[in-house]
Amino acid sequence: MIIEKCKKEHLDRYGEIYAKAFAGEPWNDPWKEEDAKVHVKELLESDQSYGLECLADGEVAGFILGTSMLFHYGRTFDINDLAVHPDYQRRGIAKLLMDQLLLDIKEQGMVGVHLITANEGVLPKFYEKYGFKKEDEVILMGREI
Repeated sequence: MIIEKCKKEHLDRYGEIYAKAFAGEPWNDPWKEEDAKVHVKELLESDQSYGLECLADGEVAGFILGTSMLFHYGRTFDINDLAVHPDYQRRGIAKLLMDQLLLDIKEQGMVGVHLITANEGVLPKFYEKYGFKKEDEVILMGREI
């Protein structure tokens, strides 16, 4: 398996991976591939975007993508997406992507990293292995408009 920086020319594949990965547990989100492509494209086109892809069997099998933002205490990174195509799940690809991303953003001078994930199932346990924990100082709030 090969880890490389995300490439805009792989946008269609990222959209396909995203839609299929998030259609399964725990999300069960009804993404349309064309909407998933727009979602990923908007992240990739951000000036503060950074992402990695994993190549397996000669094709993109998964990716991790996010953006950074400067605060008074330093620059932090938000992991927006970590998606592995269902045909490649449970092969350690998410681990490879996470390991390399954390090394890269530390080298880039990030002082912290954040993500939003499901509050149940295997995902919290996966991220806890990397030292992520529920925040005590902040909460996610939202409303419909």
